[in-house]
Amino acid sequence: MSLFKFKAEKSSGEIYEGKRSAPDKFTLYQDLKREGDTVLSTEEVREAKGSGTFSLSGLMKHVSLRDRILLARNLGSMLEAGLSLARALSVIERQARSKALRDVIQKVSAKINQGQTLSDSLKEHPAVFSSLFVSMVRAGEESGSLPKALRSISEQMSNTYQLQKKIRGAMIYPIIIMVVIVVITILMLIYVVPTLTAVFSELHVELPWNTRVIIYLSGLLSGHPFFALFVIFLLGASAYFLRRSPTGRRLFDGILLRLPVIKTIVQESNSARVARTLSSLLSSGVEVVQSIEITGDVVQNIYFRRVLDQARERIKKGEPLSVVFTENTKLYPIFVGEMISIGEETGKLGEMLSNVADFYEEEVSQKTKDLSTIVEPVLMVVIGCAVAFFALSMLAPMYSLVDSI
Repeated sequence: MSLFKFKAEKSSGEIYEGKRSAPDKFTLYQDLKREGDTVLSTEEVREAKGSGTFSLSGLMKHVSLRDRILLARNLGSMLEAGLSLARALSVIERQARSKALRDVIQKVSAKINQGQTLSDSLKEHPAVFSSLFVSMVRAGEESGSLPKALRSISEQMSNTYQLQKKIRGAMIYPIIIMVVIVVITILMLIYVVPTLTAVFSELHVELPWNTRVIIYLSGLLSGHPFFALFVIFLLGASAYFLRRSPTGRRLFDGILLRLPVIKTIVQESNSARVARTLSSLLSSGVEVVQSIEITGDVVQNIYFRRVLDQARERIKKGEPLSVVFTENTKLYPIFVGEMISIGEETGKLGEMLSNVADFYEEEVSQKTKDLSTIVEPVLMVVIGCAVAFFALSMLAPMYSLVDSI
């Protein structure tokens, strides 16, 4: 459960603010809607007491994205084949390899046997089933097309998974190379530099600044290894918590939007994710404002999420969705706004968004392949510069000594 601060409007027109605990924004939205109020804005304040406590058992109960994709796909196929919901869940439970998934399905089945709908049962497990998953299931139940909705969910999650996999795959090679460089540098500072330092001390050679820096780092690592490890750990922990803070997220997301090549991949991958999620929700029958709010929870980059927040508020005022995207072409490419405009004019917004997602997913796929080709020579240059710096720093004093002789 999380605590949300919200602003809502009553049926009488009165606008008020409040705080309420809910599993997610979607649940809060539905609860207030049932009370006759309209949500104007929501903001997560913090996790409710007891919900954010770390535990090993909680970690072990994680259900992977791949398991959730298979659950939606298999459940949709069995319902389409004519099996009852209870029997389909029973079959999936027996076939599931993940104990965490089996436990969740057991609890969902128990709630369904007590008379709850599938969407309400899934909503009680927000760590496994996102607001996107729950809202599409609910839309499928209300429209009588639950198998189709589950198939759409599996396709949406599968496309998102494949996109993430391609981006991460493109980054594995440079990360491995950088880790190897760091490890080799540390080993040289610990085992090689002290030997050369002893030679310099005996010969009383005047050392340049770059050599003194390397010798200082070597002395720190070899003479105070625990202190050095503590400093490295402290820097890593600081970077981790800074990344998770609002200021750090803005800083990190802003840097990504200024890096050559990476900037384009970030723009197109976020455009693909937004288009795919919106298309799935709208095609399932979820209303536009609610679809945009759920999509905002899916998007990770804070700047792209702000555009969706603007879109939600502007739509409530009666403006077209395309207007917001055409005003933010520095984040979302012009093609996105134009296709949304065409979709609104023709009444085929879901279909147009699906085409946008297909296009940018293919673009990102190609660019991640190109990135591997670009990164390799860049890494070679970086490695060459690092080796040259180290060699010149340690050999220059020796050459100076030979020249003096």
